[in-house]
Amino acid sequence: MARFGRVLTAMVTPFAPDESLDVDASVALAKWLVEQGNEGLVVAGTTGESSTLSIDEKLTLFEAIAQAVTIPVIAGTTGSNTRQDIGLTVEAEKLGVAGILAVCPYYNRPSQSGLDAHFRAIASSTDLPVLLYDIPKRTGRKIDTATLISLGNEVTNIVGVKDAAGDAGQTAIVIEETPEHFEVYSGDDPMTLPLLAVGAVGAIGVATHWCGPDHVQMFDSWNAGDATAARAHNARQFESYRFETSDEVPNPLPAKAMLRTLGHAVGQARLPMGPAPADLDNQARGVYERLVASRG
Repeated sequence: MARFGRVLTAMVTPFAPDESLDVDASVALAKWLVEQGNEGLVVAGTTGESSTLSIDEKLTLFEAIAQAVTIPVIAGTTGSNTRQDIGLTVEAEKLGVAGILAVCPYYNRPSQSGLDAHFRAIASSTDLPVLLYDIPKRTGRKIDTATLISLGNEVTNIVGVKDAAGDAGQTAIVIEETPEHFEVYSGDDPMTLPLLAVGAVGAIGVATHWCGPDHVQMFDSWNAGDATAARAHNARQFESYRFETSDEVPNPLPAKAMLRTLGHAVGQARLPMGPAPADLDNQARGVYERLVASRG
């Protein structure tokens, strides 16, 4: 079994109509995601609009959701300020979370030596397992393969990476040259099946907000050695993958629209993301109806 489970969702953060944090809706959503087959949750990650959340809001979410579910909760505690990130990580550890998600620092574009020192500092501040998060499209900086391999081999509690870099060949090298306990989780839904083929153990998804059962079936088929069935389950989700983000309507706007149509009080996204285009909820409804129909 993967350390944090096979199917995880990077949760959206529900807001009330006045854009204040809606803790009750967050807890209700977390419980529903468990019912849909999720084996772990990431809270206050990119999809959770982490850059718009205050430190107090993040801590409130970590505590509330960790207490509400029995599956692993991974706390997104980092950004681009190492000292602040360490402080938040230390506080998060007290609240019952199972691990830390440490995104590549964004905007300031540190060198690889800076990234290495940053992640070592985060890891040394906690006894919790740390997942690195490599998403160069959003951060502006790739965590190089050599950096990932060095950290995976030398820092005991850096236990894996959420991989949204889009290069399965380099991911295969990371898996080959790191210890067995170092795990790769797909961080880009269209790349999940390709990354399984090179040794990834799970996915931290966005479409998993509504495709949880389909992801479970895909993983079950893959783990049973039935690649044909896994491909079929994956293909059923293609429209959801296309819907979940685009340059015109970026994540998490589509995920929040989908959840609204499913009856979840997630609200709109905070600026600079929100609000969503007027027809997005109708688009979401169509995507979901076709997904359900394809399940047979």
